[in-house]
Amino acid sequence: MLSSPKKLLAIAICLSLFACSEDAPVTDTTSQAATPATEIAAPIARTNPLFARSTLDLQAPHFDQLEQTDYQPAIERGMELHAKEIAMIADNAEAASFENTIVAMEKSGAELTRAYKVFGNLTSSTSNDILRKADEALSPMLAAHQDSIVLNDKLFARVQAVYDARESLEGEDKRLVEVSYRQFVRAGAKLSAESKTKLSAVNKQLSVLGTKFSQNLQQDTNGSAVVIDDVKQLEGMDPNEIAAAKAAADDRKMPGKYLLTLSNFTLQPQLASLKDRATREKLYRASINRGNNDNAFNNKELIAQIVKLRAERAELLGFKTFGDFALDDQMAKNPAAANKILNDMAKPTLMQAKAEAADIQAAIKADGQDFTLEAWDWSFYAEKVRASKYGLDEAQIRPYFEFERVLQDGLFFTMNKQYGITLRERKDLPVYHPEVRTFDVLESDGSQIGIIYLDYFARESKRGGAWMDSFVDQTDLLGQKPVVLNCMNIKKAPAGQKTLLSYDEVSTMFHEFGHAVHGLFSKVKYPTLSGTNTPRDFVEFPSQFQEDWSVDPVVFANYAKHYETGEVMPAELVAKMRKAGSFNKGFEGLEALQAQMLDIDFHSLPAAQATIADVTEFEKQSLAKRGVAFNAIAPRYRTTYFGHVWPGGYASGYYAYLWTEVLAADAFAYMNTQGGLNRENGDKFRAAILSKGGTSEPMELFKAYRGQEPTVDGLLKRRGLK
Repeated sequence: MLSSPKKLLAIAICLSLFACSEDAPVTDTTSQAATPATEIAAPIARTNPLFARSTLDLQAPHFDQLEQTDYQPAIERGMELHAKEIAMIADNAEAASFENTIVAMEKSGAELTRAYKVFGNLTSSTSNDILRKADEALSPMLAAHQDSIVLNDKLFARVQAVYDARESLEGEDKRLVEVSYRQFVRAGAKLSAESKTKLSAVNKQLSVLGTKFSQNLQQDTNGSAVVIDDVKQLEGMDPNEIAAAKAAADDRKMPGKYLLTLSNFTLQPQLASLKDRATREKLYRASINRGNNDNAFNNKELIAQIVKLRAERAELLGFKTFGDFALDDQMAKNPAAANKILNDMAKPTLMQAKAEAADIQAAIKADGQDFTLEAWDWSFYAEKVRASKYGLDEAQIRPYFEFERVLQDGLFFTMNKQYGITLRERKDLPVYHPEVRTFDVLESDGSQIGIIYLDYFARESKRGGAWMDSFVDQTDLLGQKPVVLNCMNIKKAPAGQKTLLSYDEVSTMFHEFGHAVHGLFSKVKYPTLSGTNTPRDFVEFPSQFQEDWSVDPVVFANYAKHYETGEVMPAELVAKMRKAGSFNKGFEGLEALQAQMLDIDFHSLPAAQATIADVTEFEKQSLAKRGVAFNAIAPRYRTTYFGHVWPGGYASGYYAYLWTEVLAADAFAYMNTQGGLNRENGDKFRAAILSKGGTSEPMELFKAYRGQEPTVDGLLKRRGLK
């Protein structure tokens, strides 16, 4: 996924519409005046490294110099400087023009952008009490700062004037004006003074609630890890996984114990191998109750407030519901279009899920058990069904997915075959955590495209899930090359042992790198239109497209080798894996559909009806009304830990994963009719999609590449439904 826009929501306009520029001359408020000779030995005050442009390659952050207390003062000063720059643009006596208004805004906010991009990433990847407190303090400030810009009457009058004269512009210039104008209007620039005051208050409240939700979720996820007293309760788990559980308990000063930490999704990966049913249930219940425990991290009331405030915000902006507002500038355009694709998939997906459930119930009976299938049984007995039907289980294939080989001989190999690029590791750049690695991304001629940080392993200070983000965005206007990062939450094997991946983790590595190349290959003039700055229901297209290359025969043969012997996966096992490719797709599709429908339903309430007494009861009723409630399958994310939605970015937009999967499956099928994995095909996709950012409407970009609008045939085949 793209990094959760919770971090960008409060300053979405500030950091995308007003991206960083050449550093404005400023007075170093921390430096000291000349001192008398008698005081020459006195310590010199330290200058905040974020007050100046990084001197490292491509402006990579100076993590070797930064301290935890640097971020808040740098962001506060960045807001102050940015406000002065915006005032100069708004007060310009000259008639508004594209250059002195729109381009000037693109060049403003250098220090704020620089500081916030580092801070926003660290609060997700390596948080602590200092960063959390800074986040809480800064969220309302940033919301107010955004509103001071987008609700500035004089500034908007200039934007309006340029917009009215936009027909004199063309290409990226015209697109930038249209996008900028739309962002101002959607942010409330045309509202009355009274409505603007109300909107600012709502925005500030939402920023505080979103930050609190994220912090609650991280803390409750860490606190909900399951403590195991007897190793016998872990029977069935791989020895390396058991060793990792022991190491996790040791890290928390729990000698003799084992700790099952929680990942982002509802179903935890350990459920597939744990033989003890009581342990499975304990782990499952710990997972589904995150954010819904009787403790300081309960998210239910926060969510109810967010739903209400979002509905009120949409009403202020002239929309019936928040969903109507959120989708107005997306590919779908309205909730009805999103619901149509969800509803079209629901019936065949539910039928397949029920058929899978019947097979699993039969496996339970064959195992000599007489209990009814519950959600915590699904993964364990699904593996038995897979072994029975296809002669395959996860334990057979995991030894062939050793982390470093997947990275080098799988992911990097694919990137070279597809786009001609190579990745060269470098040790000279400072990192924010010892496990983070940095790589130069190089063209086939050796020239540098950008830099990528790879942060793959789980830790308590990192939020759950997997994502892509950036420290520096590509922009020709500012002469910047991209510096991006990929984050995951792979459980690292204990020291001296190899980290083995599930196939889902392999696929996720390819997915997140699809986002990465979207940022790395950007060839755009303006920051607002750069890289992944596209509608949410388009941005997941390149990443989902990239997933399928992990099973391309050439790629797969290059990395699927046994971690001990180096032998390639036997042809018989490969055949079984491919045959089982459509296995469990009913379950996977239904848990995703449930979450996608929940998101839409929460955001389909008009303001007058948006008071929810109990969000978990709303969830139950929503799934029942939609006809997708199924006792043995819970949503991929239940309401109280639905991190995609409540902090911000995917609100009323989680359907985008299904929407873009249609695009991805169609594009992948098309590319395979053109010869599959080769430079010619990769270069075409790079030129038509990955390099364009948000410079055109997404469907126009897709049609320019594909030659037509997408069909669902590729997706139905991909999921084994056709």
